[in-house]
Amino acid sequence: MAKNQSLCQLLLLLLLLLLLLLLLLSARMIQGRNSDRVFEPDSSVSREFFEFEGDIAWVVQVSDLHVSPYFPDHAEDLKRLLAPALRLIRPSLVLITGDLTDAKNKDRTSTRQDESEWIQYRETMDAVVRESGMEKRAFFDIRGNHDKYGVPHVGDRLDFFSNYSISSQLNRLNTVQSISLVGSDWTYVFLGIDDSMDIGVRGPSNLFGHPSDERIQTVESELQYWDAHSGALTTKIVFGHFPMSFIASSEKGKRYESVFARHSVSAYLCGHLHAKFSKQLWRLHSIDLASDSKPNNFGQFWEWEIGDWKESKLIRILSIDRGEVSFVDIQLLNGNKSQEDFQTTILVTHPVDSRNMNRIGSDNRISRNDISALVFSAEPILHVTAKIFDSSRAFRLVEELPLHPTNSANRGPHFQAKWNTINYKNASATRFWLQVLVVDVHGKETATTLRPFSVEGKLARLPKTWLAHLIFHIRWEKLYFVLIWSNVCSLIVLLCLPKVLNQFMERNAAYQKWAMSVSISLPIGQRRNFFWPLWFLIEGSRDRKLWCAMVLYLLYLLRFPWFWGHATSETSEIASMSMNGWKVQSSNILINKDGIGTPDIMTITLPFMYLIVTPLFLMIYSLLVERSAFYLHSSKKSRCPQEPISLKKDSAQRLQPPGLLLPHEGVWSGCCCPFAQRLMGAIIIIGSSHLFHSITT
Repeated sequence: MAKNQSLCQLLLLLLLLLLLLLLLLSARMIQGRNSDRVFEPDSSVSREFFEFEGDIAWVVQVSDLHVSPYFPDHAEDLKRLLAPALRLIRPSLVLITGDLTDAKNKDRTSTRQDESEWIQYRETMDAVVRESGMEKRAFFDIRGNHDKYGVPHVGDRLDFFSNYSISSQLNRLNTVQSISLVGSDWTYVFLGIDDSMDIGVRGPSNLFGHPSDERIQTVESELQYWDAHSGALTTKIVFGHFPMSFIASSEKGKRYESVFARHSVSAYLCGHLHAKFSKQLWRLHSIDLASDSKPNNFGQFWEWEIGDWKESKLIRILSIDRGEVSFVDIQLLNGNKSQEDFQTTILVTHPVDSRNMNRIGSDNRISRNDISALVFSAEPILHVTAKIFDSSRAFRLVEELPLHPTNSANRGPHFQAKWNTINYKNASATRFWLQVLVVDVHGKETATTLRPFSVEGKLARLPKTWLAHLIFHIRWEKLYFVLIWSNVCSLIVLLCLPKVLNQFMERNAAYQKWAMSVSISLPIGQRRNFFWPLWFLIEGSRDRKLWCAMVLYLLYLLRFPWFWGHATSETSEIASMSMNGWKVQSSNILINKDGIGTPDIMTITLPFMYLIVTPLFLMIYSLLVERSAFYLHSSKKSRCPQEPISLKKDSAQRLQPPGLLLPHEGVWSGCCCPFAQRLMGAIIIIGSSHLFHSITT
């Protein structure tokens, strides 16, 4: 008997060691994933040049169109609202930052590429280009995650972006696009990056951007090119679909943030998150670039996310005025049926808002003595006025200046006025506030909201909500690994700690005497708080078969596939998904890749581990504890009051399950463990509901 018991303990110890070994190997495999990439032309850049007059240029950004035949209003609104707005705004460029089509069925329960969506997108954008009066080459569209749902690789028959997008029609199929607006003294460079997955796994395992080391190096080489070869003053803007918080690190752990900061990128424009999270997802990245020659060197760039077109009908007008970058987001209302219905929009280009202004270092700032604004209106403008308020004196008006059109011949959108900036130096970033008012020929007045400014480039604190901080300021790639491995480690502790306690309590008589003395000396409430969780752990792990089954199940989840299915298209070969990601194989094009879609699979693994596996383990423990409590209660009923103590213990021993520790009678005063009762009830309700939801969806 003792020999069998020692053999069982040895087997349990081996299982625990195997569990820890697989835990370490799984973590290493996930962090070292995807060393080979295919099909994407990451090393080349397509360059295009556009000329503009003067020192100020403006572009329009729109994102997340989600064109779908099941929701025709998404495309109709582009022709009805966007085209007239572009005709009035007359931007130098139109940047469409991903999610061009919806790639979902009518019930939105599955993801796949639909050629009819892409045909609808091409026809819609052709109509927008035609009605806006702009050249098609001024439109730039890039992929989002929806545009790569179910696309095995670039060039596949399901890669409709390569056939129907504007970029494909103009032969812009590189993952990095360089667009330069060239003026007499300034050059404004826009760099577009396609970071969609190489192998387009279907949703929900396609949520993050996945740059390669080669692509990051290509972006840095292009930025270096403009640092070295531009004969004019240069401002650099980068645009893509994914926010930085939703971009995974490359194979070697490289990221864009340090590259952008090192090469003085002014801003990064993105979409992806939609306006339902927030319409003000803005962040200033400060990167430490310290070296031996420059010990206190920091680089900064802004990240500005725009809400979606799909539901919010948002567009962004972004201007660059002699290196100063500013923007305004406007919502095109459904009542705008023509260009005449466009609401007057004012974009102050200098001085910029000190809460979200561009900062590239005081050494690069140009001293200016003007107030500059762009006014977009369907009606002729009568006059434009700038008002300056002092917040230290209850927002008292301190100066009022008329702004005049810089092009008096056609009264264009650019208005400017000279002012004395010395009056506003050596002030805090929020002391002086600016407001611009516009009156059209019909007497209709439009005004901007009050905004703080600093002529010295000081930065004011940008208020943010907890949701914006959670979504936009936390790197979800790191958070995923913290959440998943903390859950796995907690399950390992749940399985291992009771076994250690069992061995210690059964073999150490002194410890048992101490525990019994504590149970007698402590007050009733403290005794319960101390012993209920302890008894829950010990009794829950006593059934060796169930305990070994849980250990083996956890080992399986760590190393082996969770399920199999069509990861890309429905006609593709069967792939498998494990905690390390998707493993996709294709004999036709020689694909054999493991670890695809990490950390994207967090939408599957985290709910399953936290809402299914963990409650399942706790439920098993609770059932075993309830069984032990039943035997204890039965043993009490079988006792006779006049029966000697020794006989009472013998009666209890006959009723108890094998290995059950009988606690002191003063400790267990109920018929069952209320801690386990409440826990099991909550687990059954929560776990069953989530299990039913996962099965039905």
